[in-house]
Amino acid sequence: MANLRDIRTRISSIENTQQITKAMKMVAAAKLRKAQQRIIATRPYAQKMRSVVSRLIAGAGSENPILRDPEEVESILMIVVGSDRGLCGGFNNNLFKLAEKDIADNYSEYQKNDRLDLITIGRKADGYFKKRKFKVVDSYIGFFDDLNYETTSSIMSEVTEKFIKGKYDKVLVAFNEFKSVITQNRLVDEILPLKTDQFEEENSSNLNEIDYIYEPDGQAILNQLLPVHLNMQLWRAVLESNASEQGARMTAMDNATENAKELKDELKLKYNQARQSAITTEISEIVSGAAALEDA
Repeated sequence: MANLRDIRTRISSIENTQQITKAMKMVAAAKLRKAQQRIIATRPYAQKMRSVVSRLIAGAGSENPILRDPEEVESILMIVVGSDRGLCGGFNNNLFKLAEKDIADNYSEYQKNDRLDLITIGRKADGYFKKRKFKVVDSYIGFFDDLNYETTSSIMSEVTEKFIKGKYDKVLVAFNEFKSVITQNRLVDEILPLKTDQFEEENSSNLNEIDYIYEPDGQAILNQLLPVHLNMQLWRAVLESNASEQGARMTAMDNATENAKELKDELKLKYNQARQSAITTEISEIVSGAAALEDA
């Protein structure tokens, strides 16, 4: 009977775990819907902003310091967007390994010479890279507890200022791009310096024959829009990562719930077999005892 008690205890424990994973899946699904709505609302604005900036660069030139293209890259900054919580499958580790590989393949000399800095967003990214002795100059733990544009823009504004002053010659951002609930693309994008030739190529495909009149002037407007454009680049990466995290957690919790169901079914089968065996043993003992009494 002790064996039966152990099995019943395990079944009860699995049922409790199953209830937790179901609840976490539902919470992740609700958060995912909100995250998707934010992305859908942001993408048209970001696309139009890029279109306006490309036209202004083509018309006003590239005198803004944000558009500086260093002749030689002396120092690099990578922003890694992870998550604050776990239980989301390989969401964090897969991205972190990609960032590590990118550093090892392209920027290992910068890391050896202490010219590669990291900014980590999320508790998991902070713990992962600090544990591996990367130079983390700033970390934002609990960032996704109150996700807002102001905090993101303040991070990017500080990074942009350091780029203008020459502290960094290249800025990268590593994040998960949301595609679907079960699919995320892991990316390492270069956001600084801005490639003016790419903007000019995009602008050439538009209606260049339209001549816009700017007030006060194109250069002044460009000076105002470029920082906003960069802020939007990081904001988009953060939103994509947030949606990807919720999708990954939803999938992971769904798989955990299904695994718990399968394990519970297996244990119930073992419980029934053990119970039947115990009943059979008891019946056999009763019959044997009765036969012994008759013989006596």
